[in-house]
Amino acid sequence: MKISKTLTILLFAATFLYACRQDKKASSKKIDDADIVHQNEDKLTQLIIYDVFTPPVASRIYAYASLASYEAIRFEQPDYLSLTEQLQGFGKMPEPDKGKTYNFTLAATRAFFSVARKVTFSVDSLKAYEEGLHNRFKSTMDDSTYARSIAFGDTVAKVIIKRLVKDNYLQTRGKPKFLGSQAPGKWRPTAPDYLDGVEYCWGTMKTFVLDSSDRVSIPPPPPYSEDKNSAYFKQNVEVYETSKKLTDEQKDIARYWDDNPFVLEHAGHMTFANKKITPGGHWIGITAIACKKNKANAVKTAQAYALTSIGMYDAFICCWNTKYETNYVRPVTVINDKIDAEWTPCLQTPPFPEYPSGHSTITRAAAVMLTHLFGDNFAFQDTSDLRYIGMKRDFKSFVQAADEASISRFYGGIHYRNSVDQGAIQGKKVSEYIISKLKLKK
Repeated sequence: MKISKTLTILLFAATFLYACRQDKKASSKKIDDADIVHQNEDKLTQLIIYDVFTPPVASRIYAYASLASYEAIRFEQPDYLSLTEQLQGFGKMPEPDKGKTYNFTLAATRAFFSVARKVTFSVDSLKAYEEGLHNRFKSTMDDSTYARSIAFGDTVAKVIIKRLVKDNYLQTRGKPKFLGSQAPGKWRPTAPDYLDGVEYCWGTMKTFVLDSSDRVSIPPPPPYSEDKNSAYFKQNVEVYETSKKLTDEQKDIARYWDDNPFVLEHAGHMTFANKKITPGGHWIGITAIACKKNKANAVKTAQAYALTSIGMYDAFICCWNTKYETNYVRPVTVINDKIDAEWTPCLQTPPFPEYPSGHSTITRAAAVMLTHLFGDNFAFQDTSDLRYIGMKRDFKSFVQAADEASISRFYGGIHYRNSVDQGAIQGKKVSEYIISKLKLKK
């Protein structure tokens, strides 16, 4: 009996010691740097969804946080050049001390979340993740390298934050509500919720690369006309008739690219909301997919997030400037007034003017940037929305995905065909201009 008890104790002790060694081995295992960059971006996406930021504001959050990450991690490969020093309104970026050791992934993580905390609300939700990540880093390096890396990330973040506090965002808060106009052909709040116009001052935000929000212009939309043979009236008939004969595939496309961060659902007297990713968040997800398929290292991954975010940020400013300058009516307003009072579109109409399509603008901007980084005919399976709506789709290129996102707004009955086409042109021009101005490597 005593022998059995002694044997049991010895076996338990041996098992415990083995487990401790395995835990120590696991904790000291090198962290995959690219995976950390991806995880950080995904955590930010979840926070953006939770806080229900509007699509333009979400683009700002992604842009500043992703720039902070890249500017800290790029020193892992010195041939990568600073982006912020080529953008408008940023100061000189700090450099690490020569001859000193750093973990630049740790620095990038610190910079990323330091900036994220300045542009989001529910930052406490990140605390456990950050602490766990920092503990993993601590187990792989000496105390001085850890402290030096944290300090460098903080220094990078300060330069980014100095710019974001003067980009005109605060001046766009607290403005009177924008309720559009009752003039014919002009936007006014739409059914069923009749919400005021979202982010109507976004065109006054300071751009990163474009010299102004009207740097990339597009032709005006068809002018108001009651003539049934006019382009204005015909585009409404086209939306209406198309909605009556949508195929199952077209309905799936509309639903897949909806990316409405706060869809209001109505059931009798009850109203409830479904939270989803923003259009920008969808393309941040596609960026992750592209980087992983390309087996991009941490520096290229951080650069891809930063460049895609820059393209979408400037595209949003450009697009929103055009939207509120034209203040163009939504199809549902005209169709209900002139064609069919009972008609409702396939998708819920977003609360802001129609022209051009924001999805078309920013998705093409993102697609052009990703094509520049990873090439044409980059086939991929898009699983960005899988956890939110249970759907995934396959594409032969980034542009094909952007084209589908664009036409989805027409299928959804919330945009005219001309508006999705012109939005795609505007987004393409924005990113092409940015690419022409930025130098990425030495």
